[in-house]
Amino acid sequence: MFDLDKLVQIAKTAYSNSYSPHSGYKVGCALLTKNGKIFSGCNVENNGIMSICAERVAFTKAISDGERDFEALLVLGGKNSFIYTSPCGYCRQFISEFCSKDFPIYMYYDDRKDS
Repeated sequence: MFDLDKLVQIAKTAYSNSYSPHSGYKVGCALLTKNGKIFSGCNVENNGIMSICAERVAFTKAISDGERDFEALLVLGGKNSFIYTSPCGYCRQFISEFCSKDFPIYMYYDDRKDS
């Protein structure tokens, strides 16, 4: 079993790096490979049609480093606190290209209300 707390801490750091001036909704994630490497990602918005999601950032970082075997993904997001945040449809399609149907995706939240 892997250390979920470590994934949470890495995802929180990525969350703090989010560039989200348009929505104010930050997302961070931590992607664990089967050999124990962890890749982080945050969302990067722009004023155009398509921004890039945290999940695709983490996967493309891993893939560009030659990784193809993934163990788990942890995602967290929100404006002022962490609420349940799951990958969007585009990210799910992207992830399905590299992971099996039973690939675990964890969502982190806290008890404070998001505003």
